Amino acid sequence: MDYPAPCFPTLSETGFDLYGPVMPDRPIILSVPHAGRTYDADLLAAARVQSSVLRRLEDRWVDLLAHPLMKRGVSVLVSRAPRALIDLNRHEREIDPGMIADLPRDAKLQSSAKLRGGLGLFPRRLPGAHELWRGPMRWVEARRRIEMLHRPYHAQLADMLAAARQAHGHAILVDLHSMPPLASPAAGQAAPNIVLGDRFGRSASTRLMTLAADVATSHGLIVAQNHPYAGDHMVDRHGRPEQGIHALQVEVDRALYLDVTLDRPGPGVARMQAVITRMVEALAAELPRAGYALAAE
Repeated sequence: MDYPAPCFPTLSETGFDLYGPVMPDRPIILSVPHAGRTYDADLLAAARVQSSVLRRLEDRWVDLLAHPLMKRGVSVLVSRAPRALIDLNRHEREIDPGMIADLPRDAKLQSSAKLRGGLGLFPRRLPGAHELWRGPMRWVEARRRIEMLHRPYHAQLADMLAAARQAHGHAILVDLHSMPPLASPAAGQAAPNIVLGDRFGRSASTRLMTLAADVATSHGLIVAQNHPYAGDHMVDRHGRPEQGIHALQVEVDRALYLDVTLDRPGPGVARMQAVITRMVEALAAELPRAGYALAAE
């Protein structure tokens, strides 16, 4: 049984729901791009694996962690399209040529380590599942997904960030994700359970990164910065600190809020909701000084 949304979203026909105002009344916006968990019959018919394998691509139930913020009127954009359909945290040209049956000769694609590992714009492989799909899709279908899902999501985010900057002098994007439990970095050391990414200082002020880390640490969590997740297309695309738009990726260990199977909401949901709420509130109240020198951070 799905948990109900805590408030009525502004429904979109483009694969996402917007909670809170379109014109943000504070400088911070949340993005939850891997929350989609609805698989239509066509997508399941195209898969050569069970739906349970496709669900491994999800940031399972991570949107629950944003529910208190939705209730407080924070603008939160949540994808309804599952990551198996399209990954909003990849560039629209980050396409594995083997995924397209009739790829045009003049198609301009770009490669990446994630794509070569099977996790491009259209995910192809997972550990233990060499091929997720029965066969490649047509180019027209790839373009449809990009134009109906990827571009509208990013356009909505860009518009909201621009509006927040106009109203408040700056804007902050928090891109919310979840991750499998990490291995210990060394013998005797506990593994991080929160990873913050700012593209190694390129997508956000170090001041904001430090504040987010301090909040998580004050709640007893072990924080890593930019390793093993430095942020991907979402923060790279929208984070422009020199223009007053900052973007942070937040990865939360699923064991902190899911049950022991890492499939259903568990007893840690309330605690992690409090952590994310406090982090967002602290970032929203942190007003970067005009002309703050990035080189001095």
